[in-house]
Amino acid sequence: MSRSRLLLPVFLVSMSLLAACGSDGAAGNGQGDRTVSVTTAVVQPQPFNDTLQAIGTASAHESVVVTAKVSETVQQVHFDSGDIVAKGAVLVTLSGQQQQASLAEAQAAANEAERLYKRQSELAAQQLIARSQLDSQRAARDAAVARVAQVRAQLGDRTIRAPFAGVLGIRQVSPGALVTPGTPIATLDNLRQVYVDFPVPEGALAQVAPGQRVRGRSEAFPGRVFEGTVQTIDARLDPATRAVVVRADFPNPERELRPGMLVTVEVERPERQALLVPEIAVVQVGQTSFVYRVKEDGSVEQARVAVGARRAGQAEIVEGIEPGDRIVVDGTGKLRPGDRIAEAGAADASEG
Repeated sequence: MSRSRLLLPVFLVSMSLLAACGSDGAAGNGQGDRTVSVTTAVVQPQPFNDTLQAIGTASAHESVVVTAKVSETVQQVHFDSGDIVAKGAVLVTLSGQQQQASLAEAQAAANEAERLYKRQSELAAQQLIARSQLDSQRAARDAAVARVAQVRAQLGDRTIRAPFAGVLGIRQVSPGALVTPGTPIATLDNLRQVYVDFPVPEGALAQVAPGQRVRGRSEAFPGRVFEGTVQTIDARLDPATRAVVVRADFPNPERELRPGMLVTVEVERPERQALLVPEIAVVQVGQTSFVYRVKEDGSVEQARVAVGARRAGQAEIVEGIEPGDRIVVDGTGKLRPGDRIAEAGAADASEG
């Protein structure tokens, strides 16, 4: 037997093996030839209200740095650091000896002017003096009374009072110290209510209005939620940031929130109808988001979507799918476009 006849059977067997391997590879890589067990859900509009988050700074409902109106020596301090005081409470008494003497002098002059005015009134009634002389004495009496009021006001400036009820800060003066206008004596804050000012982007301005509920959180009180409301919205936007300042009002009966604190604010947006899907149903590849949509023949396709707000494991789909579409919720990591699916169990599109 010739060598060519011996090689022919070997060649035919090799070709048969290669053909079998080729057919098996095509079957493994073909689209739609395998079935994957997944969980699906039908997407329907649902009531949804998400939140707008921002970081704001707390400030007291009323806040002032207590100072003196005049240059004078501190005679007595009537408070300690951290005291809670009522409106009108005396905080500091300044030395007023000169004003006391001036008051006594002015009061004596006013008394004398009043006595002369009464005497001349009686004489004028008897037509013993000219009417113009009585008018002059009336003017002198009024000037003396005004002088008394002026000195009393100057003496009153020596007593520094709380302009409103609140909490005093650290005391910064002591008896004997010389204070001048603008010298800080202490801070005074009304902490029964606090304001939190926070920025809102221009695009979300229409979704914020006075009266909306606001929740605030502070790192100083982990797990504590402070409830408040939007009080006002600034009339102007910052041209650099394109944001507007919104002021929220928070009751603070326990005085836990302090001026200057950073507060994370959440504003509840008005309720609306939205297409919600569990976040695990959304596949993110780079900057592209998509879901697997089930077609009528039981196979799946990739539907590119635009994701809006997210909350508690839910994602709002604003573009890409329609109400009534069935999507894959669980098992997306095993899928390729064209694969057929087998239902592992019904799912609620609102569940995360």
